Amino acid sequence: MNLTLEAIAERVVWWKPPAQTLADQRYFLAHVMTSGTFDEVRCVRGHFPPEAFRAVLDDPPAGVFDPRSWAYWNLMFDREAPELPRKRPFA
Repeated sequence: MNLTLEAIAERVVWWKPPAQTLADQRYFLAHVMTSGTFDEVRCVRGHFPPEAFRAVLDDPPAGVFDPRSWAYWNLMFDREAPELPRKRPFA
């Protein structure tokens, strides 16, 4: 299987064009961290340094992470998992 970042972006953020998804690194990585397959995560980790993933955990886009993936990725980077960020309700 020959994975590309564009193909991964198209699958994990199917409602946006891949180029638009890839233009926002934090958003793309957060979606890979929550919805990526093992092979997709491995591919993306080959293109981005660990610091990029840590940066997503430091400032995650609200509403992307589920509790399980939030706990997993914080554990992977030996971090105490803070409260899961949530989307704000509409006013």
